[in-house]
Amino acid sequence: MSGGASSGASSGASGGATGYKSGDASDAPGPVRAGEELPLPALNAWLAEAAPQLGAVKSVAQFPGGFSNLTYLLTTEKGEAVLRRPPLGVEGGRAHDMPREARILSVLELRGVPAPRAIATCEDPAVIGAPFYVMQRVQGLILRGSRAPKGFDAATFARLGEAFIDTLVAIHGATPSDPVIGGLGKPMGYVARQVEGWTNRWADARTDDVPVIESLARWLDEHQPGESGACLVHNDYKYDNLVLDPANPTRIVAVLDWEMATLGDPLLDIGTTLGYWMEPGDDPVFSALGLGITTLPGNATRAELWARYLERAGRAMRPRTFYEAFGTFKIAVIAQQIFARYRRGVTSDERFARLGEAVRLLGEHGARVVAQG
Repeated sequence: MSGGASSGASSGASGGATGYKSGDASDAPGPVRAGEELPLPALNAWLAEAAPQLGAVKSVAQFPGGFSNLTYLLTTEKGEAVLRRPPLGVEGGRAHDMPREARILSVLELRGVPAPRAIATCEDPAVIGAPFYVMQRVQGLILRGSRAPKGFDAATFARLGEAFIDTLVAIHGATPSDPVIGGLGKPMGYVARQVEGWTNRWADARTDDVPVIESLARWLDEHQPGESGACLVHNDYKYDNLVLDPANPTRIVAVLDWEMATLGDPLLDIGTTLGYWMEPGDDPVFSALGLGITTLPGNATRAELWARYLERAGRAMRPRTFYEAFGTFKIAVIAQQIFARYRRGVTSDERFARLGEAVRLLGEHGARVVAQG
């Protein structure tokens, strides 16, 4: 998920596009969902000017994964590409700013961070109904669900977990000294803005009373730590936003879903990762969010992830309570935003029907993090 939640990924894909489901079954693109079709004549007219090297689009499929921004596979006269656009019923907001996401992709390769290459961006909503961009399709493996792909064992998960954290440390190596990164946001006051912003998003998206979420929001407001620095943060860093090398699944080929990336506090970024990271014994409803893969043998605990991050980033050990609680709260709000769209009938995707229950359980998990802190 991401800021309104996006993670569309599937086998052989890119930028919110590809991976394997549980049991090595490909999460392949399928028919476009009703109401989410692309207007091919208008799209092809635009591509002829903006990306003639692709040729005309012959067919369109839709990647079924993800909870927010819509991701399509374009089969063209000269190959394949991936198109990303905002979800229906959403206007504005950084999470759905496709041109911004494309600009971030355009500079990541130069910074040594694996990511899909942006090909062309359209800021005119008249073309397909919303701004969008087209990117390279990155072939590979994406972890999703609750079962390991064929060939995965505990040792593979252990090595992947190390690469997972090391790649996040590399992302955080991009600092405000880089003018592109420095222009992404305002580092001062980032923690306070995040707590206030996600609390306000909760209020805007609330459909039911969830007292535990209200209590968690108050606790976060009252226990804000000082800033720990500023760098490029991904803000949605988790396994199903990685493309792995099928021949060596401990090698990360690309990091996907950069729409929430900004200049911010790196410890809040790893906190969001901890919020997504399930452990054995967590409520199984969280599997509805596609998070169960990290409960399998060989995966680190949340405490071990935190410790490795601090070690590899060269930071002194410190409590993770606030950061993990914040990450859990943020994910609960994202789930609520999606659930609110489902309740309003903006989307009929039945995957979203259980997200109301997930919101409450995430709030309860956040309360346990605070109580055990």
